[in-house]
Amino acid sequence: MEEKQFSRSAVIMAYHRAHHAMHDTPRIFNDFLAHHLVPEEARSIIEYHMAEALKLYDPERAASFPDQATAIARMMRALAAPSMVFSRAQYTEDSLEQAAGQGVRQYVILGAGFDTFAFRRPEMLEKLQVFEVDHPTTQAFKRQRIAEAGWEQPANLHFVPVDFEQESLAAALTRSSYDPQSLSLFSWLGVTYYLTREAVFDTLRAMAEIAPAGSAVIFDYLDTDAFIPGKAAKRVQRMLGEAQFLGEPMKTGFNPSIITTELASFSLRLHENLSPTDIQERYFQGRTDGYYACEHQHFAWAVVE
Repeated sequence: MEEKQFSRSAVIMAYHRAHHAMHDTPRIFNDFLAHHLVPEEARSIIEYHMAEALKLYDPERAASFPDQATAIARMMRALAAPSMVFSRAQYTEDSLEQAAGQGVRQYVILGAGFDTFAFRRPEMLEKLQVFEVDHPTTQAFKRQRIAEAGWEQPANLHFVPVDFEQESLAAALTRSSYDPQSLSLFSWLGVTYYLTREAVFDTLRAMAEIAPAGSAVIFDYLDTDAFIPGKAAKRVQRMLGEAQFLGEPMKTGFNPSIITTELASFSLRLHENLSPTDIQERYFQGRTDGYYACEHQHFAWAVVE
């Protein structure tokens, strides 16, 4: 990330959640607060580019769409990212509810971006200490947006700014009020594909080392086929191209058939590993509006041993 520049991907993901909450029924994930965090200027730019992109995605039908709103709705369904964002967020909060019932008392959100959990789920917040870990620039911008929205920061929401090029996750959490003896759930969404394989494993290992046995790690990943042009779905190929254009290239995928063994090497037991078919059945079954699971996205729930 460039100095003094917040993550553009984080803003775009927040826009996707906001649009879905405001315009789609039924909702896969209802982030009814996300629109407050997306600046008006950013929203206008995103919507302009989405409407223009329709001319490339669906040139034959683009001219027939009556207005920008209709074009954006079409693009929300055509792109891979929105479906990825909604389903992984819902999966994580579903998993968190289960884990909280089993004694988890800390929720650590890595790469939190514009996540609204701490303001949107007060009934869950009562049971948890929430730690948002993110790049200092992105986190500072989010806190500015929170202040502008007039939201009061809950006492058990803790912001942990960290530049991973200069500081480790363990060091960052150690200087916060994180309790290494308390059962925790780590959420790590939309990040693994931007890192090298070694960086992903280093981060997972760090989580396993700083959390007590029985803690959980939820993360999503792309399979290796997503990075092979002859095997990747077209919309995923486009997503990779767009990420490259934004200066935040996606570079790493994992083989779902061997990830169990890879995680076990640093004391993580794979509790659940949802395939695209599993995700489709759990979160998109019966939908007729054009949303469907990303062809190469997987959800992993690992437990610290």
